[in-house]
Amino acid sequence: MRKQFKRYLLAALAFSFILALYFRDSWYNASGDRAIAQMHLSMKQPPPTDPTSTPRANAALISLVRNSELKGIISSMRYMEKSFNSKFNYPWVFFNDVPFTQEFIDKTQAETNAPCTYELIPREHWDVPEWIDQSRMEKAFKEMDSNGVKHASQLSYHKMCRWYSGFFFRHPALDKYKYYWRVEPDVKYFCDIEYDVFQFMAQNNKTYGFTINIYDDPKTIPTLWPATTAFLDEHPGYALGSDENSYHWLTDSVARPGHTKAANGYSTCHFWSNFEIGDLDFWRSKTYTEYFEYLDKTGNFFYERWGDAPVHSVALGLFAANEQIHWFRDIGYQHSVFSNCPKSDQCHGCQANKLTPITYWLNSEDCRVNWFKQVCESSRNRGIVNEEICGLHKSGHTF
Repeated sequence: MRKQFKRYLLAALAFSFILALYFRDSWYNASGDRAIAQMHLSMKQPPPTDPTSTPRANAALISLVRNSELKGIISSMRYMEKSFNSKFNYPWVFFNDVPFTQEFIDKTQAETNAPCTYELIPREHWDVPEWIDQSRMEKAFKEMDSNGVKHASQLSYHKMCRWYSGFFFRHPALDKYKYYWRVEPDVKYFCDIEYDVFQFMAQNNKTYGFTINIYDDPKTIPTLWPATTAFLDEHPGYALGSDENSYHWLTDSVARPGHTKAANGYSTCHFWSNFEIGDLDFWRSKTYTEYFEYLDKTGNFFYERWGDAPVHSVALGLFAANEQIHWFRDIGYQHSVFSNCPKSDQCHGCQANKLTPITYWLNSEDCRVNWFKQVCESSRNRGIVNEEICGLHKSGHTF
């Protein structure tokens, strides 16, 4: 009897293993991992930059971080300094809604030769506005919690999303800078970056750089797109034409129609903003500040759980030319379960071309294929052939 049970158990385990492999391959085939494997993408970096002979860009590394996240930000700094900043020594600017402790200041400054500044966020940029209905907000938190919305009842998370959406670029500490690189606690950088990414942005007229491009939970942003279209109705000249911007990436309803329907017309594709390299002047612009203020007046940074990533992404998709948005495919990066890992000799410690190297069932969250389609559509509209992304692949498929 026991031997028979063991045989059944082994058979069940073998079947489960085969089933897991099948589903892993199915998820892989539906993701950008497979598309990238079939492209002829060069992961070669731009020519190295000599930091001693080339003018520096007007830029800073920025981080919103708590005193309690000291260990996590030190880990991130070590990765960042090793891969990039020990060569270029761009300043670090740390933000907090409470004063930094002396321990935090001493230990972070010890991790870099670059100057560090420690900034307090003004209360009017961080606190819940007086016009928010507290009882409605608390009721909304409970409803979102019951619907499984992540971070729904964490007030500090709502504040963080609102601050990064509309206030970080207004802090006086950033007035003197044009470019920024956002760094979160507990992230990893896997590649030796030998060129100045900020100079690359300036020389190539780039507004925004990202590494990870995924879908959002539509339950967090059910009215973001309707509010956006209402804003555009009131400001008809603000958005670029769909032949120039990334409108079709924002509104795709083919890849995940359930998401687009639940988000009332928005695909929920977004750049994961825990990594972003950007031009502060885009956020400072009249178009974006008016857009943010319109969104803010809805109260849905608190009544819903609007994130800075979809807000940034929708704005970029509408108000920036597609060619001004850059995928830093040569920069290895990991936050939580998602990663960007180039197949390159300059990258170490990550699995090449695997968005979710462990949690492969999350490949369905991958929005890179939609982005590739948008890039190809936009380049064709400009009369440009992007052979790397848009040419014929090994599969015979084109975007």
